[in-house]
Amino acid sequence: MITIENKILFKDLGTVDYKETWDFQQHLFNQILDLKKTNAGLPVCEQITDYNYLLFCEHPHVYTLGKSGSEKNLLIDPRMLEEKGARFYKIDRGGDITYHGPGQIVGYPIFDLEKLSIGLKEYIHKMEEAIILTLKEYGIASSRLEGASGVWLDADKPDKARKICAIGVKSSRYVTMHGFAFNVNTKLDFYNYINPCGFIDKGVTSMEKELGGKVNMDEVKGFLKGVFSKVFGFAYSD
Repeated sequence: MITIENKILFKDLGTVDYKETWDFQQHLFNQILDLKKTNAGLPVCEQITDYNYLLFCEHPHVYTLGKSGSEKNLLIDPRMLEEKGARFYKIDRGGDITYHGPGQIVGYPIFDLEKLSIGLKEYIHKMEEAIILTLKEYGIASSRLEGASGVWLDADKPDKARKICAIGVKSSRYVTMHGFAFNVNTKLDFYNYINPCGFIDKGVTSMEKELGGKVNMDEVKGFLKGVFSKVFGFAYSD
């Protein structure tokens, strides 16, 4: 059910530097946490509205390593990183190493899960479901892979399984940041320089590769935005 409390502010940031976006996420994340603390001591009629956010963007070439990941999964040195025009950051999400770049929809839901009445496991499941439903709209069958987050193609075939969307999140007091990296028209060569998400025996793919041609990014964003609203049960605020 969509309620007045479950309204989300949506922002498409376009192409933006990774560190700039990370800092912006952290600002919004801290803002929600601070308001939660303030509201906890107030009667309902006096509580301040604490907006939640869904951010979409694309990043220039960058590799990010989660707090539980290993630097050994980055297979190139700083000189080669510079030659490839890529950057590298150790960050505060879960998961291992992944790549972000042009042609990829990166989504950052900064949600108070208490407002949505869900836990972290269900949150990740719903995020995966939104990607699965979006891919279905384009005739691409996808699913989950047991023991791994994200969205996969041919997950039941170990020699063919390939990831099309990576997921890594941070949560504190049920407030989330970071999110998903969905390969639409992504240049997959950049995955050759890492063990994606720590896997050495799994491939990666994109909508472009599966469909045999480039996909309209704005169209995919628009559909995915609508699916998020339906799957999580919220409405967007103007």
